[in-house]
Amino acid sequence: MPRSGLRSVMLASTTALAVSLTGATATAAHATTATKPLNYVALGDSYSAGSGVLPVDTGNLLCLRSKANYPNVIADRTGARLTDVTCGAAQTKHFTQSQYLGVAPQLNVLKADTDLVTLTIGGNDNNTFINAILACGSAGLLSGGKGSPCKDWNGSTFSDQIESNTYPALKAALKAVQEKAPNARVAALGYPWIAPPTADPSCFAKLPIAEGDVPYVRGIQAHLNAVVKRAAEETGAVYVDFAQVSEGHDACKPAGTRWIEPVLFGHTTVPVHPNALGERRMAEHAMTTLGLN
Repeated sequence: MPRSGLRSVMLASTTALAVSLTGATATAAHATTATKPLNYVALGDSYSAGSGVLPVDTGNLLCLRSKANYPNVIADRTGARLTDVTCGAAQTKHFTQSQYLGVAPQLNVLKADTDLVTLTIGGNDNNTFINAILACGSAGLLSGGKGSPCKDWNGSTFSDQIESNTYPALKAALKAVQEKAPNARVAALGYPWIAPPTADPSCFAKLPIAEGDVPYVRGIQAHLNAVVKRAAEETGAVYVDFAQVSEGHDACKPAGTRWIEPVLFGHTTVPVHPNALGERRMAEHAMTTLGLN
């Protein structure tokens, strides 16, 4: 073969090899990017922490955090790299303030490379959940389960506080999350139903709320979820809605069906909170909503 022809063949071969190597490098880089685990941060209160669900995360006993909470379920099923700072009794203010001595503000763990943030928060602002359950449970016991003593006494107090205090606090908290993690997808989870839509006489021993106050308590929770949804939509976060999927899984249902444990005769140490089944279902519905399945 003439020397000029040999040079042409060698040049063509070298070019083809270079193109092949470049393509392989690009493919490998794409594969690495595609399989890179999500940097996932879990924020929030006891519903996020899975308080009362075993096994307990012994890394911080003050926060009553479970290793079987919905953030851990999501991380296990997606392969995400989880940083879990959820903490029982947390309020929106604890995103930017220390909740306990030695417990840093939750937003401190957020970074520019955070990919995913989930949170359930707002139920402890104004002590809404605990005050409503205590007030309505006490009133129910005193009335023998008749009438609507809690509604008669408290009226719109709980809903007024949710609207005037919790809603703006939620909106500010979600904005702060996005400022600290500008590249993250943020998901705000609602709260699964605690009470059924109407009174269940067989449930009074477990959830001692008067028959007329059951829809009242349900309405308080519906309002809380509505402001979580509104704050999420107004700040560009994804709202994970449990209104339909948690129907029929309230605290009045039998073990194995209920997602929320009742006030009395429940199976966890923290009443009126999700059990292990509830935490799994919260994780599954969040993954479905976010397209992580």
